[in-house]
Amino acid sequence: MPSSDSGEVGEASSVWQRWNRRSSSGASFEHPFAFWLGITITTVGVILQLPMYFMAGMEHYHLAGMPVTTEMAIGMVMLFIGVGLTAWGLYPKQVPGTAKMSKVRVGALDDAPIRPAHIALLLVLAAAITIDVMKPVSFAFLAPGAAMEYGLKSPLNPGSDALPIGLYPLSGITGTMIGSFIWGYLGDRIGRRASILLAGVIFIATSTCGTMPEYWMNLITCFAMGLGVGGMLPITFALMSEAVPKRHRGWMMVLIGADIAGAYIIVSWLSATLASPDQFGWRMLWLIGLPTGLILLVLNRWIPESPRFLLQQGREEEARAVMRRYGAVIIEDTESELVVEKNLHGNFRQLFTGPFIGLSAALVLLALSIGMTQYGFQQWMPSNLQKLGFSEVASSELLRNAALIGFPLSVPIALLYGFWSSKKTVIMVTALMGAALAAFATLGDNVVNNRTLLYVLLVVPVWGVSILNSVLAAYSAEVYPTVVRARGSGLSAGATKLGGVLILATVVVAIAAPSVRITAALGVIPMALALIVLMIYGPETRHKQLESITAEELNVRSAAVG
Repeated sequence: MPSSDSGEVGEASSVWQRWNRRSSSGASFEHPFAFWLGITITTVGVILQLPMYFMAGMEHYHLAGMPVTTEMAIGMVMLFIGVGLTAWGLYPKQVPGTAKMSKVRVGALDDAPIRPAHIALLLVLAAAITIDVMKPVSFAFLAPGAAMEYGLKSPLNPGSDALPIGLYPLSGITGTMIGSFIWGYLGDRIGRRASILLAGVIFIATSTCGTMPEYWMNLITCFAMGLGVGGMLPITFALMSEAVPKRHRGWMMVLIGADIAGAYIIVSWLSATLASPDQFGWRMLWLIGLPTGLILLVLNRWIPESPRFLLQQGREEEARAVMRRYGAVIIEDTESELVVEKNLHGNFRQLFTGPFIGLSAALVLLALSIGMTQYGFQQWMPSNLQKLGFSEVASSELLRNAALIGFPLSVPIALLYGFWSSKKTVIMVTALMGAALAAFATLGDNVVNNRTLLYVLLVVPVWGVSILNSVLAAYSAEVYPTVVRARGSGLSAGATKLGGVLILATVVVAIAAPSVRITAALGVIPMALALIVLMIYGPETRHKQLESITAEELNVRSAAVG
């Protein structure tokens, strides 16, 4: 008869096994206990940073120059431990096998009807995109307040001998650029879902950027924040493209991606209300990352793994479960459609070889132009408006209204992308953006003399850069094969941030003043080049199965080279 001790050990082992198993639903973790323990430790670490922030309420929440407390130091250590545990909880074991061994037809996903599982996934990913984009958008609205608190050189204080405020967004955007490539690799290695959740954990940890008392500490923390931000957007689009039926894929991705504009509306509203100087100050734009990150993780059960990724990794049982969840009929044939990728390599070099080099060049050029517009023109618009006579609140309200006016236009763009032509829609939106930027470059500061014209012209770049970002993200997630889809999406997102890094770096070293005219002009040049290359190499993706797009690229481009 077994002893009570052995029974207790067996029961404990059984509990541990239940906590540490991969569910066949496609919505679990490799080590659930480690994941949730890491989340808890990370959250407590952030909470320990908050007392000093609230203590500074009598000083208008100015923390500059305050000493680091013992609680803050302990909290910072806990952040490293928590994020490390969470990452380990998400990282899967290497499973042998490839998609070539599977006979499951992934085309059944494209023929499935829209089910509640699809809607739940899209709503959660829309929330993820909004939470993600709020981070880089915030730089434009917190720059004036941060510059004033730290006494930094800025467009409102150009004669200061202090460090420039431009280092703040530069550190964050550099992090997002690097993060795009890192998460592109992780998305193809550990999975789309795990990568999204890991980014969400980093959002929570780096919300402490709002409690840092020294400028250099802000720069380091916001660089780390950028690593997570850079990965979220491309991976969410890769997951959407692989889960949504082909006849709905295009318009749904663009419409959900329009939440990029929604993020701008939310941040501009926060800047004019809770994060205004007479309330909680600019730091609240960072601290909001704690509740929003937790919300994203609570919603994780509605984010299953991509069936296409699971089949690529040989995890056929999980892939079948997810396909049934989406209402796809499991069909077996002699081989899966993923066999078209049998000669492709799962690395970044694949994106710049063979039939994909022209396509990658077009997407990189377009991404660069978006980055230069978003982090040049849009980034410095609040400061430029204040420089031209608007108050901080008035400039935030003006930009918020411009975003609100343009936001409904996202619906017709999404429908055009999904039901007319994906390629032509990208070209049309790009041309519209270029025309508006050309007008700002021509008029310069004189544009404020006519408020009606200012509103009309602002709508296009403020809303247009968001919808163009959405269209580019959707297009990038469709045109690359599954084996490098996350990397391709990461390349597009990384190039967008590279455009931001380039223009912010010129501001920091004072090569170019962040005026309306110059920032608008810098976005037009790569945009015009992208139009030309895209017309030549961009494929049409409307209503096509993802594997068919890859097959056409391989056959058509190879024939052209031959």
